[in-house]
Amino acid sequence: MRTTHLLYLHGFRSSPQSAKARKMAEVMRTRFPAVHWWCPQLPPSPGEAMQQIMAGVAGWQASGALTDGLAVIGSSLGGFYATAVAERTGCKAVLLNPAVEPARDLARYIGEQTSWHDPGERFFFEPRYVDELKALHAGPLRAPQNYLAVIAKGDEVLDWREMTARYAGAKLRLLEGGDHALSDFDDHLPAILAFLGLD
Repeated sequence: MRTTHLLYLHGFRSSPQSAKARKMAEVMRTRFPAVHWWCPQLPPSPGEAMQQIMAGVAGWQASGALTDGLAVIGSSLGGFYATAVAERTGCKAVLLNPAVEPARDLARYIGEQTSWHDPGERFFFEPRYVDELKALHAGPLRAPQNYLAVIAKGDEVLDWREMTARYAGAKLRLLEGGDHALSDFDDHLPAILAFLGLD
């Protein structure tokens, strides 16, 4: 199935200005201009973020332009959101070092935070956001074949074993080294585009 509408979801403290998001935006603009591309700036509240995401996807569906061509890419916390989207819509999902248990992991970040790409931009991660993350956990994957997960054993933030267990049955690209940011992202583009039907 060829992707016609592609959603990119960034991670915690990240933005559409991340290196991976900008690279994908460039690839879509230069090589696949017919693909509808959307990479929103997500609010700190997970509940609000998912409302924004699903409203956008619903807009695509309501326009009549979207049939079976929706796909989502998510990095880190965005991978957690992407899983929720894929489970709700049945679409394909590409996960880049996806967060598995963000309610647990982000509980220690309650308080004021700064954005990676604009240290002058601050936001407050509220205690209720942890409960919102718990509520968004998608549960067991209904169709693991709909997922491609790129997981680096060298991820310094998330445990690769937990990620591979969560996405058992999915198509996995398990990297012996690497890092959380997937600094070698360009090397994985051909496999990602092939999975999305865009090669």
